[in-house]
Amino acid sequence: MIRLEHICYVVDEKVILDDINLELGSEFIAITGPNGSGKSTLAKIIMGLITPTSGKIYFEGEDITNLTIDERANRGIGYAFQQPVRFKGLQVKDLLEIANSSDDRNAIYGAISAVGLDPKLYLRRELNDTLSGGEMKRIEIAMAVLRRAKLSIFDEPEAGIDLWSFQNLIHLFEHMREEIGGGILVISHQERILNIADRIIYLKDGKIQDDAQDVLETID
Repeated sequence: MIRLEHICYVVDEKVILDDINLELGSEFIAITGPNGSGKSTLAKIIMGLITPTSGKIYFEGEDITNLTIDERANRGIGYAFQQPVRFKGLQVKDLLEIANSSDDRNAIYGAISAVGLDPKLYLRRELNDTLSGGEMKRIEIAMAVLRRAKLSIFDEPEAGIDLWSFQNLIHLFEHMREEIGGGILVISHQERILNIADRIIYLKDGKIQDDAQDVLETID
C-alpha cells in the first residue's frame, strides 16, 4: 500500500530520521520507541504535514512525496492528530458529518458511541474549550473511523484517554481491522496496543532498530 524509500529528515544539521526504508500493507502496524526517536515525525511525513529532506514515498504505486495533505487525504490517507485542532463556531456533529464517508447517518451515532461519548450529549456540543483534551481526542478518533480511509494514521491515540475509554479504544482498533479493512498505523508506547498489532516497528535515534514482536522486551 505505502512504501518509503531512503527517507531522511534533518533540522539544523540534527538528523531526526536516518534512511528509513519501510513497506506497509493492509495491516495493523505499531511504531514505538523512546521519546525523540522520530516516531511522530515519520507519521507526519507520511501524511504530508512535513516534507522529507530526501527520499521518496509511494502510495498504491504513485509517487506522493510532493503531494499536499489534502491531495493525500483524497487518495485515502487519514490522520488523527496527537493534539486535535478545535474549530470555533462548529459543533461536533459538523465535523463528523464532514468525515462520514457513507450516506448512513446512523454511522455517526455508532462512531461517537464507540469512543465512549453519548451522542445525545455531544453531537451538538461546540468545539471550544468546554471540551477536554481527552474528549477532543475521542472525537477525532471517531472522525477517523467514519472516513474509512485506505490508510489511517493515529499519533498516540491513548493520550488523554481514561482507562475505561482506553479499553474501548482497543476494541475500536480491532473493529477497524476486521470490518473496515485497509491499513492502520499507530504511534504508541502502550503495550496493549502493541499486542494487537500485526507488526511492530521500533525506532531509535531516527533509525528502524527492529521489526518483530519480541521488541516489546526492549521498550523503555
